[in-house]
Amino acid sequence: MGRITLDKVTKTFGEVEVIPPLDLVIEDGEFTVFVGPSGCGKSTLLRLIAGLEDITTGQIRIDGADATNVPPARRGLAMVFQSYALYPHMSVRKNIAFPLRMAGLDKAEQTRRVEQAAAVLNLTDYLDRRPGQLSGGQRQRVAIGRAIVREPAAFLFDEPLSNLDAALRVGMRLEISELHERLKTTMIYVTHDQVEAMTMADKIVVLRAGNIEQVGSPLELYRTPRNLFVAGFIGSPRMNFLEGEEAARHDAATIGIRPEHIDVSATGGTWHGTVGVSEHLGSDTFFHVHVDGQEQPITVRQGGEVSFHHGDRIWLTPDESQLHRFDAQGLRLS
Repeated sequence: MGRITLDKVTKTFGEVEVIPPLDLVIEDGEFTVFVGPSGCGKSTLLRLIAGLEDITTGQIRIDGADATNVPPARRGLAMVFQSYALYPHMSVRKNIAFPLRMAGLDKAEQTRRVEQAAAVLNLTDYLDRRPGQLSGGQRQRVAIGRAIVREPAAFLFDEPLSNLDAALRVGMRLEISELHERLKTTMIYVTHDQVEAMTMADKIVVLRAGNIEQVGSPLELYRTPRNLFVAGFIGSPRMNFLEGEEAARHDAATIGIRPEHIDVSATGGTWHGTVGVSEHLGSDTFFHVHVDGQEQPITVRQGGEVSFHHGDRIWLTPDESQLHRFDAQGLRLS
């Protein structure tokens, strides 16, 4: 069981409150992602759950039991760090078995758990190698294996893929997601990459300056962002925002439209503008249009190649059913 509850948790460093009073429930077996810009408090929040930082006020409960003052080693949680934190002089086998040796488990049980974790992570052929003989992705799997053998109530991942190149990140995203499907164990995952959050999470917690801006499924946050911050943070490329007369026409201070919800024409439409930079990605093309009367360019997503070029005058027509409306405080309007 791995239900984790935060009840009015705060964290203060000196006179600076980095986590204002915060309530959150992470259900047993759920894959929850903390996402937000650098400095938003997501790693601090993870460390509070792990017990690596003391909370200032409030309570943390794990499966209903008060864990607020329980030492990290006794919380039943396993943490996977960005830096792998492997022992370079030890074999993969010994690195994975290390927490079991510290816990005093007999050698037969250590062997069973290590071999089981290695099979799950496709590390069986590498057990007698040292970390320096492995790729970055393999070293990250060893770090995950060291967490698996502890059979924790929950796994805590602190930006585990940030040291990997783009191709390895994609592969490891899939491996961690598949691992969650097999183990059905609670996982809390910290990232600044909203693509990771969208593709991996059952539930996303969007943080800004220590505050929870919105909690929900990836599609819920994508389709119905609570405010301008969430609307602009979730989605890649980000949502387009328009103000002034165009927003006022929809009884809003700001309106938003995602790049894929805009039609393009050379002959007529709602907004007239000039094509700027284009980004050709093969299956998709993103181009940025300087719309008359708007300070910021509008990003448009089109499938495949498009026939428009830099400097062309074109028309854009947003799908009115996909417009997002926000008031002067940046809050979503119904």
